[in-house]
Amino acid sequence: MGNRRKTPVEIDTISAHQCSIGLRLELLGKLPFLASLSADELAAANKRFKTRDFVEGATIYFADDPATHLYVVAIGQVRLMQHSPAGKDILLDVLQPGEFFGSLMPGDDGRYAETAQAHTDTCILGINADEFRRLMTSDPGIALAVLDLTTERLRAAQETVRRLSAYPMEQRLAAVLVRLAGKLGEQRADDLLIQTRLSREDLAQMTAATPETISRIMTQLQKDGLVNSGRQWVAVKDMAGLRRLAEG
Repeated sequence: MGNRRKTPVEIDTISAHQCSIGLRLELLGKLPFLASLSADELAAANKRFKTRDFVEGATIYFADDPATHLYVVAIGQVRLMQHSPAGKDILLDVLQPGEFFGSLMPGDDGRYAETAQAHTDTCILGINADEFRRLMTSDPGIALAVLDLTTERLRAAQETVRRLSAYPMEQRLAAVLVRLAGKLGEQRADDLLIQTRLSREDLAQMTAATPETISRIMTQLQKDGLVNSGRQWVAVKDMAGLRRLAEG
């Protein structure tokens, strides 16, 4: 496949009516901290969430803004970014429907730790932080699940820092591609397409590299038969081989 080929990634446009009650209940019921609620309790919790739409590229909140809401991606994809002391943007993750972000359990200063941006046209569900705290106090199971998730996310953040500071560049990129393929991969005839737009700049931001370095490594990964890629898309051809590279 040539680098100029039209992207195979499918980008949907959305309208507000697509964030239906049925979709909302389905997504909220799968959240790990709401999964134990009965149908009636889930319906009551749903009323606390408000729907918001964002066009591609719009900022949902900035890092250091007051952490006022917890959000759930309903339709589309959301980018989470951090700004390093050196002034470079670090792309932490690309969230898909059913994933949550924002004020799960704010830090001592009650501010967002990252910037959230619509990666595509996006519909999200938001609940005010005070409302969410009341929801937690009404059910100890929710509070315990939130505590577990907070611990898990802290561990993941520490692993990201360790990877960026200690891994060779090839290993960093392989680890990012393995993670993205695991959560966004769609099986095609001969490969696993990462179903989101991924430019060289995006991958550079996820690995603390330059786009030029990423282009060089991607060319080598293609020669090695590990991936296939084009303009703003990546497909994994050999997941086992890519995972071995990621694990060093």
